[in-house]
Amino acid sequence: MAREAPQELGRLRWRCRRGMRELDVLLRRYVDERYACASSEHQEAFRALLDAPDPLIHAYCLGFEAPPTPVLASLIGLITEAAAGD
Repeated sequence: MAREAPQELGRLRWRCRRGMRELDVLLRRYVDERYACASSEHQEAFRALLDAPDPLIHAYCLGFEAPPTPVLASLIGLITEAAAGD
């Protein structure tokens, strides 16, 4: 688990700004609450996820599309779990 510099977390927060407010909230919450403690595998998957188009990320989060790898599926579960904790 790599410890991220504050500048890197700021960049990730900026990249969480999407075209869909729902994604903004989900992704930003994950960065703020779980990213720093996540495994390096999940951190890498999260950075890769941010390169995906909004509709695909949205489909993953709603369960309309299955993530292509087990690591990404696990990450999506953590992201949506954080939202369900409200």
